[in-house]
Amino acid sequence: MQNNRNFKFIVFTTSLGFVVSQLDVSIVNIALPEIGKSFSAGISTLQWVVDAYTVAFAVFMLSAGGLSDLLGAKRLFQLGLLIFTLASAGCGLAWSPLILIGCRVVQGMGSAIMIPSSLSILNHYFADDPDQRAHAVALWTAAGGVSIAAGPVLGGLLLHLGNWRWIFFVNLPIGLLGLLCGIKLKESGTSEHRGFDIPGQALWMLALTALIAGIIEWHEAAVGKSYIYGGLAFSLVMLALFLVREKRAASPILPLNLFGKRNFNLLIGLGMILNGSYYGMVFVLSLYLQNVLGYSGLLAGLAFLPLTASFIISNLISSTLIRKFGIRIPIVYGLLVSTVGFALLVLARENAPYWVLLPAFFGLPLGMGTAVPAMTTGVLATVERNRSGIASAVLNTTRQAAGAVGVAIFGAMAVGGKEAIVSAITESALISAGCMLIYFLVIFKILKN
Repeated sequence: MQNNRNFKFIVFTTSLGFVVSQLDVSIVNIALPEIGKSFSAGISTLQWVVDAYTVAFAVFMLSAGGLSDLLGAKRLFQLGLLIFTLASAGCGLAWSPLILIGCRVVQGMGSAIMIPSSLSILNHYFADDPDQRAHAVALWTAAGGVSIAAGPVLGGLLLHLGNWRWIFFVNLPIGLLGLLCGIKLKESGTSEHRGFDIPGQALWMLALTALIAGIIEWHEAAVGKSYIYGGLAFSLVMLALFLVREKRAASPILPLNLFGKRNFNLLIGLGMILNGSYYGMVFVLSLYLQNVLGYSGLLAGLAFLPLTASFIISNLISSTLIRKFGIRIPIVYGLLVSTVGFALLVLARENAPYWVLLPAFFGLPLGMGTAVPAMTTGVLATVERNRSGIASAVLNTTRQAAGAVGVAIFGAMAVGGKEAIVSAITESALISAGCMLIYFLVIFKILKN
């Protein structure tokens, strides 16, 4: 049992990495109109500013998860945080959309390295005490949940005080603090597993990148439909080859035997549904608040404040529910509340007053913030201690991949003027609510504690 002081320090240090990685998922959304004006960029370019990060995050995390188990979680955590911090400086200094997108890719790589290792550190420290591990994971998840919800608020404030570049510079002091605190962490044990699957990594990168590119560029007139269809077909072929490779590889980046457990599969699917819906919806909502309702960057950021408050409350609720009832109750409750929250967004109209959006802005994080800590705890509980890095990587890889797809699909719906954005809100809300409801029924019937 860790004493209270050590417990707080370990959770605080590992959470810093999760905070900056999640912050950069959402903080950039509120700055998209300003970035677009600065570079005279269209929606597809802005989608790449968001998805370059999440795609790189998802592409490299599988390898990073295995490396965490192989080389030690502390080393990987510090390396990832250093890469992320330097790339953040590059984003803030970017002089063209291409440079910005490139630095966002490097940011995503840094996040991919540090996230599985940070969760693996928690699993190693508290593996002998399931209750304490669940509490630590809940707090770690809460930090990420609050940061992703606080991103638009902080972004709006930074836009008001300076310009869009400050949304990246804000990562520098947090990253430096994480590096200094990380020195005091002890190194975890390493796995006997050896090797690195370079062909598998390449196939996964090609599959996911081609898929996202095809969806994002779908409405671009300059890109022929034959190229789009060809890209999507290429993605499917690469995915099939990737699965074949992982089945035969001596050291796969995605051990397929992880998917032999029902709870693991259900929880991975849950993460994909939640991230795809939420990331896509926040992207469209950021455009809606500023380009349709005419909010300034600061007001749009403040409009997201209820999400931050509700994430804090829901994560505290989740931690208590997990300790008392296990993972099933908070997940079922979270899905039901999220379904209602997404459904309420159909009330968004071109001249909608803010109070119309409030029930949805409270409901979404109340549901998701309750379900996600339980989901993460449940995934870790399905694997042995020395496979926690790869299990965490699979969970976060699939979540980030789904998030990138959500931004690509929902963003593509918003191409056009105000009417297109409003229509995208309605369609995205209905799709998300439907997916949540279906998964609620599946989880309610099948998931076991």
